[in-house]
Amino acid sequence: MSPDNRNRLIAVGALLVAGAALAFIAFGQIGDNLVYYWSPGELLAQGDKAYGPTIRLGGMVVPGSIQWNEAHTGLTFEVGDDHSATAKKVKVQCDQVPPQMFREKIGVVVEGTYDASHFFKTSRLMVNHSNEYKPPKEGEDPKQWMKSLAEEQQAQR
Repeated sequence: MSPDNRNRLIAVGALLVAGAALAFIAFGQIGDNLVYYWSPGELLAQGDKAYGPTIRLGGMVVPGSIQWNEAHTGLTFEVGDDHSATAKKVKVQCDQVPPQMFREKIGVVVEGTYDASHFFKTSRLMVNHSNEYKPPKEGEDPKQWMKSLAEEQQAQR
């Protein structure tokens, strides 16, 4: 075998190995890494297929649905397709302190799982907001912030 043929064979072999590695990375187990983005109506339409996989649920926080229970579940609220009374709604349990801008009628995206108890359980809550950012005040306690949020909501009703 001549040196030119040998170099070509090595180059073709290297390309085949690189192509196989790229194919494995691109297509191997890719379904396990997907996170679907659904609205509450789309989630509820899936029925039992919605139970289990990691999902990003996006919608609006339903007015009057925010409840803070430190002893048990943390924060619970409903996410709806919109503000209307006929909108599809999903109950959400969140085990984290929400962002400062979290309130009723704001757009949110939560990432977690939906289970047979008909609760969407999440530890990741993101809010849709403007570009204006106000950092928390120094020494501000998250529990105190939640108390002021509840008082603000009562005043709006």
